[in-house]
Amino acid sequence: MTERGYYGQFGGSFIPEILVATFEELVQAFEQAKADPGFWDSYVRLMGNYSGRPTPLTYAENLTEHFGGARIYIKREDLNHTGAHKANNVMGQGLLVKRMGKSRVIAETGAGQHGVATATMAAKFGFDCTIYMGEVDIQRQRPNVFWMEQLGATVVPVTEGTRTLKDAINEAFRDWVSAMDDTHYVLGTACGPHPFPEMVTWFQSIIGREARNQVLEETGRLPARIYACVGGGSNAMGIFSGFLDDDVELIGVEAGGRGLETGAHATRLASDDASLGVAQGYKTFFLQDDDGQMKETHSVAAGLDYVGVSPILSHLKASGRVRFTAATDEEVVEALSLSIRKEGLIPALESAHGFVQAFKEAPELSRDDVIVINQSGRGDKDIFTVADALEDPSWRKFIRDKAEEYDAH
Repeated sequence: MTERGYYGQFGGSFIPEILVATFEELVQAFEQAKADPGFWDSYVRLMGNYSGRPTPLTYAENLTEHFGGARIYIKREDLNHTGAHKANNVMGQGLLVKRMGKSRVIAETGAGQHGVATATMAAKFGFDCTIYMGEVDIQRQRPNVFWMEQLGATVVPVTEGTRTLKDAINEAFRDWVSAMDDTHYVLGTACGPHPFPEMVTWFQSIIGREARNQVLEETGRLPARIYACVGGGSNAMGIFSGFLDDDVELIGVEAGGRGLETGAHATRLASDDASLGVAQGYKTFFLQDDDGQMKETHSVAAGLDYVGVSPILSHLKASGRVRFTAATDEEVVEALSLSIRKEGLIPALESAHGFVQAFKEAPELSRDDVIVINQSGRGDKDIFTVADALEDPSWRKFIRDKAEEYDAH
């Protein structure tokens, strides 16, 4: 950071006056926790005995042979409790909520993984929990909605705007303004006003710390390249943070949707469609029109369907430290299918964006090179979307039969 909450020209804290005291309380609690080695130790212990960390670094031998280039390793964040990297952030924020003495948590969610992780954390720590989720995302991520509700969370459908992630964030902030005395907003990605980008990155940095040690132990060298999908940016910042000071190329892969030329995508840093602006409490690149109105976005992956991006990643692009590309929906489904058939791994649709670019570039590297893909989540949540995209006849028959069965009752 160049100054408090800023990364170059990006970041900041553009919040209503009514929230200033609440944010200052959070900043102080976070800075005290960061300065306390015991806090990080307690966090690592919690993630070890509750979430299953450290997650393994898996050598993808079959994919390596298939592409005939660099050795491909996959950081298995899908093996975290709740099935994604999201647990890293929410469990850390849960410990902060306990330090602050608050009793209720709220969150936004797109793909639902952050919602499930927050509901899980709330159940463990005994907090009341409300999750805001766009109506569109509720429809395509019904399994995650089911588990949030079983965990005791109240899931509130957001019916305004595009009914996706950005609208869920807006509703969560409205809730926080009216209930800030006893409520903490567990923001799910490395976006938003300070201290959220720094705080979420700090908790997610456990990915990069582990991955760096693991790849050195396994291969005796640092990787040539690291790939991660980019929605808001939390999983990418998590793994990138372990290698920022190394001679390692970092590649963030955004949602190319139906193709950049169609406008139906969520690509902020890998295209010229985004512009600098201030929204939702921070300054970064947003997909917006000339009047500053947010555009509609599209991705087959609900967790990448967001108009903004982490101010830290915007700064890392501006400085040339991270390269950004985009993967289309079609490419993502193909990469997912290949990963399933070759390795028996089922990455989330979000994670599969990183796989797309790694698969494109692996053949151009030598067998002495190592690349790492961050598998940020598992794909069972995407079964409806993937089965539909693959036009699987058995699945369609199953859905029809179930519908007829319910109609009969």
